[in-house]
Amino acid sequence: MRTNYDFTPFRRSTVGFDRLFDLLENGFTSQIGDGYPPFDLVRDGEDRYRINMAVAGFRPEEIDVTAQQNMLIVTGRKKDSDDARYIHRGIAARDFERRFALADYVEVKNAALADGMLSIELVREIPEAMKPRRIAVVSQFEFNARFL
Repeated sequence: MRTNYDFTPFRRSTVGFDRLFDLLENGFTSQIGDGYPPFDLVRDGEDRYRINMAVAGFRPEEIDVTAQQNMLIVTGRKKDSDDARYIHRGIAARDFERRFALADYVEVKNAALADGMLSIELVREIPEAMKPRRIAVVSQFEFNARFL
């Protein structure tokens, strides 16, 4: 799905936002999928987030959570159970893969499975070098004395 917007003027006047403009131009169709399994995105604080995903019927060893650069991939591979003979199977037990695009400096802290809900904690940790800092303004005389 392409958008009808032309981001070329913005691309010319910005540096390092290529990934953002690519997402806006190409849409998020590759990340939408079929809606399985359902999930919630929760903001727990200024720089803390949580993804809650309904994965009823999956055991921890059947779920894989992988964090790559700016991408979180959650996959579920159900192991076949030949000992059960279902008359009706209403609980989804199919394999899945969910992808989440992560912003810069967002790290996956941990993942836990309880009562059919997978909870993944995310934290944005901006390096000290990237945080705003105050620069002292000195007079020309002080500047010359310090650096010359």
